[in-house]
Amino acid sequence: MQNQIHPVRVGFGTFEADLSTGELWRGGFRIKLQSQPFRVMAELIRRSGHVVTREELQAAVWEKGTNVDFDHSLGTAINKIREALGDTADNPRFVETLPRRGYRFIAPLTVLDEPTPASPEPGEILPPVLPIEAEISGAVLTPGPVELTPPLPLLEETPSASAAKHRRFGYAVAATVILLAGLVGYVAGSGRTSLTVPVIRQVTHTQRVLPGADATESFPVTVTDGLHLFASVIRDGGVHLERITIAGGESSPITLPDEVAGPAIADISHDGSRLLVRSHASNQSEQPLFIVPAGGGSAQRVVRVLAHDATWMPDDQSILYAAGNDLFVTPMTGAKPERYASLPGRAFWLRWSPDGKLLRFTLFDPLTHTQNLWELKVSDHSAHPLLPNWSETREVCCGSWMPEGRGFVFQATQGQASDLWMLNGVLKRPVRLTDGPLAYQGPVAARNETTVYLTGVASEGEVQLLRPNSKEFVPAQSFYSDAHRLEQTRDGKWLGWVDTEGRLWRARSDGSEILQLTSADLQVFVAHWSPDGSRIALMARTRTGAWSLFQVLADGSDLQPLLQTRSNAADPTWSPDGQQIVLGQTPDLMGKDAAPRTIQIFDLRTNKLTTLDGSSGLFSPRWSPDGHHIAAMSLDQRELRLYDVATRQWRVLATRAAADPVWSPDSRSLYADAFTEPGQPVYRVNVADGHMEDLGGIANFRSTEFSDLVLCGVFDDGTVAVRGRLTTANLYALHLGASRSKP
Repeated sequence: MQNQIHPVRVGFGTFEADLSTGELWRGGFRIKLQSQPFRVMAELIRRSGHVVTREELQAAVWEKGTNVDFDHSLGTAINKIREALGDTADNPRFVETLPRRGYRFIAPLTVLDEPTPASPEPGEILPPVLPIEAEISGAVLTPGPVELTPPLPLLEETPSASAAKHRRFGYAVAATVILLAGLVGYVAGSGRTSLTVPVIRQVTHTQRVLPGADATESFPVTVTDGLHLFASVIRDGGVHLERITIAGGESSPITLPDEVAGPAIADISHDGSRLLVRSHASNQSEQPLFIVPAGGGSAQRVVRVLAHDATWMPDDQSILYAAGNDLFVTPMTGAKPERYASLPGRAFWLRWSPDGKLLRFTLFDPLTHTQNLWELKVSDHSAHPLLPNWSETREVCCGSWMPEGRGFVFQATQGQASDLWMLNGVLKRPVRLTDGPLAYQGPVAARNETTVYLTGVASEGEVQLLRPNSKEFVPAQSFYSDAHRLEQTRDGKWLGWVDTEGRLWRARSDGSEILQLTSADLQVFVAHWSPDGSRIALMARTRTGAWSLFQVLADGSDLQPLLQTRSNAADPTWSPDGQQIVLGQTPDLMGKDAAPRTIQIFDLRTNKLTTLDGSSGLFSPRWSPDGHHIAAMSLDQRELRLYDVATRQWRVLATRAAADPVWSPDSRSLYADAFTEPGQPVYRVNVADGHMEDLGGIANFRSTEFSDLVLCGVFDDGTVAVRGRLTTANLYALHLGASRSKP
């Protein structure tokens, strides 16, 4: 008999399947899969790694004497499974077809829950869950099976929490098994301590903790006073601070003055009484810094300071902050700040060692968009990379010291995966602590125990459409449902879109002739059709490059740079004759560099670049289809402005929060997303008189699960497309176990 697993619930990739109830979940959300396809999938899962013949599937799933076209039914079931999992027969990740033999489930499985143990049948061996290998000093240590005594508990909920939430966050249990395996490697390699079996516990269940973002200066911070966690959360489309009890996960809002808008935590004082908070209401790189009581209420502005991150000095009597590529120290007395060190990039997540002799931080390069861990010695203020060779293929950031300096936990991203690693004084190479299925971010160590708090993130989303004269968004359920930005050609025949992985696609508007235009090694942010539909201008970057402008033919050929600059160029849109392109620079959040933020026009015939008068401090330009106006936003994203091409004059069109402006096909109005307002309403503003009309936001979605939205584009019939995002992010506690010195 083939070895089989007999679990109740399993995890694979970003999916969770409950084999006892016939439910499939992804990212906390249930995926629709009919009973018969699910039973076929369950049978393949139970024999994971082995070929299951058609005859075996027929015997297991179809009752004897059932009068059906079995071949057709099985083929339909396999297709339904692949559709639900986003899988393909040509490049399978989950279900593999072996011609004339059968099918095989090929994805790694994690057992989340097992039935009550029973004696195995004679000759049948129930295999253990295979642990993840842990890298130690270049070698590979494969720990043996871990016996859990007592068994890992299911995630705890408050009595009012629904049973559905338990299923949605079964990820955490899967993660526990993987975490345990990695930590065995940590224990075996340390040589100094032995640890009890570690346990992971979900702290919050609200799903709304603010996650980090790729390729941006977005490094959300969670801090602790020992009894509470303090974190930024998304609520009503805006960012707020909350205080969360570690023991029970109850949260309460931290009341802040109006001037502390879009709050972002920098650090907490060593006595746990005061928070350092940045006001991040705009995308400008340097922001005001405030001292806020941990209980909320009044806020004290740190005078003479604009910073992108900060921390308390070890004595809590002054503040170390980062501005530009420098570190400064400012005393609490309000005296003039003094430069502490100069760095080759922008520093984030400033963290002192417990003895105050070392400062470790994340160094972000705004041109290459790379991030690494660095270390600075207090003795001479010299700085150097912490992991110069190890981080060549990974983006590393956001580290936190363990108590007494026993270790340093940090975040590493490789491809789409983000996991936590630990470095200590004995091991020369970091040890992996997690290996999915969630994206793990922002570790913070407990104050007096070997516990690490972390954010676990799962992201989903879909395009939603608002038809003209409708008040409700409906799911697109179309070939472009994975779009992040989209645009039709002016004749309405073709659609181009950028998907959530940064790839550019095009197809006919009816969904035929779909073609991928860019490869995975080029990350595309936005793309716009030329007036005649023959070319596409795009803003894109390589893994270690600045944002640049490219153009590609509509058939995917002749991809070439449009403009070579030493800054982050952005937002190319065409003039009506296709001979010029208007462009801007990225906002500071996407790469602060030395280039001024202005609007420029690039002439494709002469290769001449001209700056528009009066455009200083503006970005995100959009040329109207009729060519009469160029729209742009102020850097604080609180004004929409219009440039009259004929008179060469700017005027304010609207004073309101704005993101992702899009022209209507007739050039009579602009659409924008009021991203800082509750519910993130999409609005339309009339070019002639500035009249604004709210069209709808998150409250107009059929589902209440969405956390925010992005304005994708507007179709030629006036249909508005947005991407509703279902980002679930919660806080977890990873208890590594009480340590004791070996004799």
